[in-house]
Amino acid sequence: MFLLDLVDYAGQNITVRRSAGDVNKEDTTVGATAEAAATNGSVAKLGFVSGQGVQEFGWDEDVDDELRLAIEAVTGGELEDEESTDVADAVLLWWREEDGDLVDALVDALTNLADRGFIVLMTPKAGREGHVDASDVEEAALTAGLHTSGTVNACADWAGTRLVAPKTARR
Repeated sequence: MFLLDLVDYAGQNITVRRSAGDVNKEDTTVGATAEAAATNGSVAKLGFVSGQGVQEFGWDEDVDDELRLAIEAVTGGELEDEESTDVADAVLLWWREEDGDLVDALVDALTNLADRGFIVLMTPKAGREGHVDASDVEEAALTAGLHTSGTVNACADWAGTRLVAPKTARR
């Protein structure tokens, strides 16, 4: 029996067992759950695509590791940490109400962001500890010279808001 482990484009593990000569298929198991599929759909809705460099800010033990792994699988690279000085195509910013000044965090996130790059602001969903009101996100984005271009229920506990620079030059 041959055992092949393959990874599809969305980073989901696929295990295929076949008998010698590939005459009889014994079992085909796809290790994707409905939640993993939904997470990968959220990654695409947030704008992540293959080849992007992504810098991550605000990581802590409460972040969603499945979402992080799905972003890495789609982009094809590891997330860069806050200390990275490389130019990033996108920024993943985990933010909770008690984390401080959101405007300062957004301005810091813009430091290494490439032209036409975007920020995905991850905030706890309503009713969860650390929730940030949508009006606060909108106000902070405008103050930082950004605007919101959609919010996605990215995973069980977090919502993702895509922030982009206006089509005109940044201030």
